[in-house]
Amino acid sequence: MIGPNVQIYTAAHALEADERIQGTETALPVTIEDKVWIGGGAILLPGVTIGREAIVGAGAVVTKDVPAGARVVGNPARILPAKNRA
Repeated sequence: MIGPNVQIYTAAHALEADERIQGTETALPVTIEDKVWIGGGAILLPGVTIGREAIVGAGAVVTKDVPAGARVVGNPARILPAKNRA
């Protein structure tokens, strides 16, 4: 399930001014595995994989891979410990 206003980015520009002027851009796939929930307003950045049955909280900014079954929240997204899952 993908909530409203989720943004999925597959390309990014360079951080160095000289490379930006040249138009250098990097494209990386975003992989969303089965039975994933992505809350409204979440942002997935280039190159990340969201593992099977993971949950991405509303408004989370995913900058790294999310393991299968994990729950992530925040900016940048961090894994919610199992004891805090309700």
